[in-house]
Amino acid sequence: MSELHRLQKDMMAWLMQKDEHIKPDIIDTGEVNKVSVEQRLAVYGNAYGYRLIDALSDNYPAVHTLMGDDDFYEMSYSYIAVNPSAHFSLRYFGHKLEGFLASYNKGLPIYIEMAKFEWALRNAFDSKNIPTLTLASLQEIPVERWGELQFEFHPSVSRIDLEWNTPQLWAAIEEGADPIAPEQLEHPYAWILWRKDLLNYYRSLDVDEAYTIDAAMQGSDFSSLCEGVCEWIDEEHAPARVAGFLSEWLNEKLLINIRLDDA
Repeated sequence: MSELHRLQKDMMAWLMQKDEHIKPDIIDTGEVNKVSVEQRLAVYGNAYGYRLIDALSDNYPAVHTLMGDDDFYEMSYSYIAVNPSAHFSLRYFGHKLEGFLASYNKGLPIYIEMAKFEWALRNAFDSKNIPTLTLASLQEIPVERWGELQFEFHPSVSRIDLEWNTPQLWAAIEEGADPIAPEQLEHPYAWILWRKDLLNYYRSLDVDEAYTIDAAMQGSDFSSLCEGVCEWIDEEHAPARVAGFLSEWLNEKLLINIRLDDA
């Protein structure tokens, strides 16, 4: 291990775990300008902590707004103590916030759900840039083999269920509009989030489309999807209903692959 690597490793150990192996390498200038080793290390330590809080705020701006500065900073210090940064990029810092808030004594349900929503949006924006399919791709498949079709979704796509008016709250905060009050819904609503042409999108789903997307993501073929939606629609119209979903998915650039059982 090189000397530079050792110094970097020891410094990170102090920043993250308060390991004091770095202390002998820090010059004590107490007699010159009255700055001790402990004070010099504290400058870096405090700056590192503030940077992590800034990163958490950048990743969860709506959670920050809902909680307010004081509660957000208090929560952030607690989060950092339990979940120190373990990745070279601060983009991924905060990936455990939803779970942390579920056990945090000030983690209200709306904060937890907003954390879920904001992380899904961030994942959508940062996902791999993979080409999506067009309607022409589907038209190449013989109609008699549609029952075998299986679908692969773009990595930006995620499906979540929300029990609060979280998307409306997020939009109001994002647009700087007048604040609206958190409101718990009568029942959970299904949502889909994805990226299209470098922009994030999200929309709510009817119950049969939510079922169809979930089943398709788990590998169900077109025939099975048609059978499944018969819980909400008659057998005669089920294929047209699923085909309509498929057309919309292609238009929204949600799909990257269509497979046949033997392909």
